[in-house]
This record gives sequence, structure tokens and C-alpha cells, in this order.
Amino acid sequence: MKKTVYNQKGFLCLISMVFISLFLVQCKKDGQNAAGVSRALVNQPDSTIFSPYYDSTIVAYADSKPGINDIIVMKSVRSIIRNNCVSAGCHGEGGVKPTLDTYESVKSMVVPGNPESSQLFQLVTTSDLNKAMPPINYGVDLTVTEKSIIYNWIKNGAKDYPAVEDYRPAAIALIGIGCSSGNCHNTATATGGWARKGLLGTLTTADSSTYYFQNQTTGSISTYPQLKDPTLTSVWKSYKDSVRKFYADTLANANFRPYKTFTTPVSIMSTRGPLNTYDDIMFDILIPKSVRSNSGVVYVDGAGKSYYAKGDNYNATSSMLSRVDTTLLLANPRLKLWATKNQGDMAYSDGGLKPAEIAIIKGWYFSDPNIPVAWKYGLDGAGIFKYTYSGKIIVK
Repeated sequence: MKKTVYNQKGFLCLISMVFISLFLVQCKKDGQNAAGVSRALVNQPDSTIFSPYYDSTIVAYADSKPGINDIIVMKSVRSIIRNNCVSAGCHGEGGVKPTLDTYESVKSMVVPGNPESSQLFQLVTTSDLNKAMPPINYGVDLTVTEKSIIYNWIKNGAKDYPAVEDYRPAAIALIGIGCSSGNCHNTATATGGWARKGLLGTLTTADSSTYYFQNQTTGSISTYPQLKDPTLTSVWKSYKDSVRKFYADTLANANFRPYKTFTTPVSIMSTRGPLNTYDDIMFDILIPKSVRSNSGVVYVDGAGKSYYAKGDNYNATSSMLSRVDTTLLLANPRLKLWATKNQGDMAYSDGGLKPAEIAIIKGWYFSDPNIPVAWKYGLDGAGIFKYTYSGKIIVK
């Protein structure tokens, strides 16, 4: 009997050894297979992806009761971690350290400003079987966008709430894609219009082609002339230089009123300007189109020549922000007269941009130090933007 028991134990021991051996071999195979898996974020992350920590962000200077165009709701660092790491059996209730259920605990795993040196980013991009998170054998990997959000958040300082570093890249991209990618606010269209009017010396109508756009709601047709040769768009830089010269020192350049030309001012209907770059956008904010190219005569010189450019860049009836956000009314910064209706035409009355996207642009506008205080809160600080719903005036 004793002998039989001994043999049974020996048999069980043998089975256990075989099982352990198979387990170890299987683990080894898993490791070999995992070696062919790459979780690295190969290309430079897209910095224009808005990357907040929390899923919902109320922008600064929102309406009294935050509503449309005030709240940004989108995928965040927090939701990515909660969906992939803070499950019942892992870095939450499961007791696996560290717990990642608070902003402080997540931030403790990063080096603000340096994603490559941050443990959190390393764990989600490594292909090491023993380090990767989520574990490789779970068959789950973060998407490129999710990894980019984590990267951007760390790169921009790993803040709990967004600041200009977070808002600016996303806002500039939204304006560029929404306004200058078609046939509206781009260099080819602006300078094409000038060429057709004979404002650019040797350039003529022959240098431009025409694009027609029909509004599906009203049926109206807009004409957009564009330059055929992209190299000719360099004249836009010359125009911006001349406009800046005039508005930087109006008195010294009193005999020079720029209007879509770089030598002799002329009287011609206005043409919109490009919004291709950050510099273009800042130019439009500081010296709005309604100032530098008014639709009616605002000045007549001693010789009786009419001009459409105002001499005061703060005597404006529109702004970048009021043309994007229909919940805001603008007051002329110089005259302090409030508009009686919203604008929002650049966002097609908020139909072309999503409310969260408009909120991103607003968040950037009020956080960017390059935008003067006068174009945020007025020359006297009393406010130039007012909410149509509540009547709240935005002041510093």
C-alpha cells in the first residue's frame, strides 16, 4: 500500500513538473511573440490635438451659467487611464500600486515638460513584456491619438486645467483648417482678388482663376478669385508689413493709407485676408479687416481721393472672437458702442465649428499673452465682449 501511494505521489510530481515546464515554455513563447510587437509612438505626436487632464473643461470667462461654446468635452488623460488602467483588478480597486484614480497620483508618474523621461509615457509605449501597460497579453493597446494626448499633456506641463500651451496649438489648427483650407481666408484667394482689381502692378485678371460657391440655404453665389501661381502669394507679406507700418505710427505716416496695395493707396471694395498662420491670425486680431479694409469710404484726402482704411485700428466693428462665437456681442473698443446682433459668420453661425471647438478658440483667445489686453477687455478695461443670453460683460 505504501508503495502504491509512493508511485501515485511520484506520478503527480511528474505531471506537475511537465505542467510547469509547459507553462515556462509557453511563457517563453509569449515573450518571443511579444518581441515582435511595437507599441512605440513612431512619429512626432500631433501637437494640435487638445489634451486636457479632465474630460470636461469650462473655459475661463464663460457665461454666468456656462452653456454652448463654454464647455469642452472630449477624450482626456483621465478617461484614457480610467478605461485602460483603473479596472477592478488593477490600478484602482484591485490594489495594484500605484493607484491611478486621482490627478495627483497620475502626475507623480510624470516629469512635467518631458514625456520621454516620464514613467507613464514609457509604460504605454514600451514593448517590453515585463513593463508594458496595459499588459501585452491583455491584447489591449492605446491608439495613436490616446498616446499623443498623454504625450501632449505631459509636454505642456501636466497641468490639472488647460492653459495657453494647451489651447493655442489646437485653436490655431481649428482656425486654419476651418477658414483657410477652402477658398476663403487663404493667401491665394486674397491676392487673387487684388490681382483682378489691378492693385498689384503687373498682376492682372489673367493671373487668377475663379471659384464659385453657392450657399445651400440662401442660394446666393460668392465669387472667389485665386492666383494660379502659388509663388505670387508672397505679396501678402509685403501688405502686412505696410499695414503694420501705418498703424504703428499713424502721425508719421499720415499721408500713407494702406489698402491692398504697397505703393499708391486706392479706393476699391474690400477683400478678405488670409488666416493661414499664427502670424496671419494675430495680424487680423490686432488690425481687424473692418479697420484696414472697410466696405465704405472713411477718409478723403486733400486731393479728393477716397480711402477705405481707417486711421485707428481700435475703431473696429468686428473681431476674430465675435466672428467665431455667436454667443458674444462686440463693443467698438474706441467708441464703446455695442453691436445690436451677433456676428459668428466665420463659424457659419456655429454650424461649421462644434461648440467644444469654439470653446477651445475662446480659451486660447483669453489666455494668449500676445493678444493685447485692449482686445480682450477694452482700452479702459470695462469690457468689449458681452454674452447675448445673460448680458454678462467679460472683464479681467
